Amino acid sequence: MSFETLHPPVVHFPIALLLLGSAAALLDLAGVRRAELRVLAWWPLRLGWLGAAAAVLTGLLAQSGLPPRSPYSAVLNWHIGSGLAILLVYGALLYRQWLWTAKRRPPDTPPDLLDVPGARGWVIALLLLGMALVTLSGWLGGELVYTWGVNVAE
Repeated sequence: MSFETLHPPVVHFPIALLLLGSAAALLDLAGVRRAELRVLAWWPLRLGWLGAAAAVLTGLLAQSGLPPRSPYSAVLNWHIGSGLAILLVYGALLYRQWLWTAKRRPPDTPPDLLDVPGARGWVIALLLLGMALVTLSGWLGGELVYTWGVNVAE
């Protein structure tokens, strides 16, 4: 199996997992307080980030065989850039959650980053930015396949 054929099936899981985790976290932040939402927020985000890393890796390897100057180069570059940005945005969020849960806190401190009042604004911003990047990257990938026929077997 080549990277050109491996990249398309790999991308769907991170898309679903990152959007699910983001939506669950936003619902929790909006005031729907349920323990299930915490599980549906952090675990899909972690798994989605790992899947996104695999999707970026297979995508970079798949594009290495494409001609460097092509009419779709701008779309491809935006697709690659948005994929890398997804790793940075969700990686930063997951790292901050890990730091928050790993450090020793006084007993009266919230146990989860979603409960920290001072973090609410930037957590919402990262979640919304991440969802926008996932949508953009998916749309650009669709453009590459359905408009330009990139890496489509003939």
